[in-house]
Amino acid sequence: MARPVKPRRVCAMPAIAEFAPLLPCAGQVEMAVDEYETIRLIDHLGLSQEECAAQMGVARTTAQAVYGSARRKLADALVNGKRLLIQGGSYDLCPKAHSCPGKPCCRRCQAQSPKK
Repeated sequence: MARPVKPRRVCAMPAIAEFAPLLPCAGQVEMAVDEYETIRLIDHLGLSQEECAAQMGVARTTAQAVYGSARRKLADALVNGKRLLIQGGSYDLCPKAHSCPGKPCCRRCQAQSPKK
């Protein structure tokens, strides 16, 4: 029996969840919200994979795998002119997401989050 997927903490939902080329699309790629979060944390905010993993509440190897999947999907959409949709996945939205999507979020929110 497969192990259940642990929800990943997401501190910011995408403001825009759909991107498409101006020319007719050659298909579509679906990126999960947790994959988007790894791109946001690592590439946009400049966190290391270890810091990203801590912020999302998962192991570094999990963050690395999610990040690799997200980059492959992003590259497929860009190179092949496909529509990119960001939706779904296994995630928990941070209770302070509206005011805390910055780099030190994990230090502020983890200290205030109840232990599971």
